[in-house]
Amino acid sequence: MTVTESPPTTTPSRTSRADVCAAPQAHPRSEGSDRYTISEVAALTGLTAHTLRWYERIGLMPHVDRSHTGQRRFTNRDLDWLAFVTKLRLTGMPVADMVRYAELVREGEHTFEARQELLERTRRDVRARIAELHGTLAVLDHKIDSYADARRASERA
Repeated sequence: MTVTESPPTTTPSRTSRADVCAAPQAHPRSEGSDRYTISEVAALTGLTAHTLRWYERIGLMPHVDRSHTGQRRFTNRDLDWLAFVTKLRLTGMPVADMVRYAELVREGEHTFEARQELLERTRRDVRARIAELHGTLAVLDHKIDSYADARRASERA
C-alpha cells in the first residue's frame, strides 16, 4: 500500500497524497469503493481493533469516517497512514512523538521544518541502534565461529 505523510481526513480538500514514503502497492479496494470496517483494517494491518480505537482516541488516527449507524469506515488513505505509523513504531519512535508528528501534519505546510527535525532525530536514533546491533552481531558471529572451530577440532581428534 502507498505510505503517505498526511493523516487521513474525510474532507474533500485534503485528498491529495503527499510525500510518498514507499513504493505504491495495490489496495484491496479501489478509490470510491474503499470503505473498510475496523475488523477488515485489523486483518489488513495486523493491528488489533483495540489499537485502532486507541490510535483514534489519542489523535494518532483522527477523522475516521462513520457510517449512518456509527460504525467506523476506513479508507485507502487511512490504510496508508496506518502503514506509515507502523513504520514509525518500528523505528522505536515514542507514541507521544508520533502524535506530535500527526498534529504537525494537520497544522499544515508551515510545520515542514518541525516535522523534518522530528524525523531526523528519529533517524539518528535508528542509526545508533543499527550500529549497536552490528556490534552485537559481530559478537554473535565470533561466538558461533569459535563453536564451529571447536567442533571441527574435536571431530579431527
